[in-house]
Amino acid sequence: MLGYLVRRIGQAVFVVLVVTVVVFVLLHQLPGGPARAIIGAKATADQIREFNKANGLDAPAVVQYFRMLRNWASGDFGFSYKLNQSVGALIADRLPKTLVLNLLALALTVAISVPVGIYQAVRRGRTFDYAATWAAFVFYAAPSFFLGIVLISLFSQQLEVFPPQAPQTDSVAGLFADFRSMILPIIVLSLSGIAIGARYMRSSVLDNIGQEYVRTAQAKGCSGLRVMTRHVLRNAIIPIVTLLGLSLPALFAGALIAESLFNFPGMGLLFWQAAQASDYPIELAVVLVTAVATVAGNLVADICYAVLDPRVRLAG
Repeated sequence: MLGYLVRRIGQAVFVVLVVTVVVFVLLHQLPGGPARAIIGAKATADQIREFNKANGLDAPAVVQYFRMLRNWASGDFGFSYKLNQSVGALIADRLPKTLVLNLLALALTVAISVPVGIYQAVRRGRTFDYAATWAAFVFYAAPSFFLGIVLISLFSQQLEVFPPQAPQTDSVAGLFADFRSMILPIIVLSLSGIAIGARYMRSSVLDNIGQEYVRTAQAKGCSGLRVMTRHVLRNAIIPIVTLLGLSLPALFAGALIAESLFNFPGMGLLFWQAAQASDYPIELAVVLVTAVATVAGNLVADICYAVLDPRVRLAG
């Protein structure tokens, strides 16, 4: 198990480094470089030269990259050109709110998709199975921004049940002061995950129900509930663990849309505002933090997978 963990952590560090290289190169390919994007299209050559010298952008790209890694390792993410604040302070303020939003969406995804998938498998070919399958296709195919607009129109403007905007607060605790404001962003983030998770769970349970060990347990007189909870679920849940790990990038990407749509004060909205203002240090820092969170989530999923199925450790 220790060797497996070392290999997975090494792979995770390598992936994060590759992401930093790709993002660094892409941002430096902007026409005129970061200087023209920040100062403006009418910036003169002298202004660009002075800006690059003041911000260390006149050094070779390799030097800039390793200088950036050194600063990040010490917790220095630079200074926002537009907001005139430390990027580290901005990330520290927004990241906990985005994590809370994503964790609540993930919890809702698991709480609904697992029992729905199991019930679909048990009631295969019945009305509920067909209805849930069609609903899954609709929620998976519909874009997040469209679902968000529909929910705002229905529940905020017509029924007036939920506010159209998330709480505007400086603290995580403030998010829960009016939890109704959090419900629509959480639903928008979790709908596609519920659709995929239920389909995976249904297929996985159906695969395991037909196995010999399940028929043996049934032949020994085990009740249907005991067979499902003690024998089927342990194996059927493995694909869901993998799916949850893979869904983290989609959650962070969806957070950008959901946070912008509901004016949620998190990392997604921060990145959207930074992209519009060409605030280069914020864009780099948000991408880095998102990449680290995504890789860490997948690492946790791999470890859970190895615990549930020891054959993974031998093969990995």
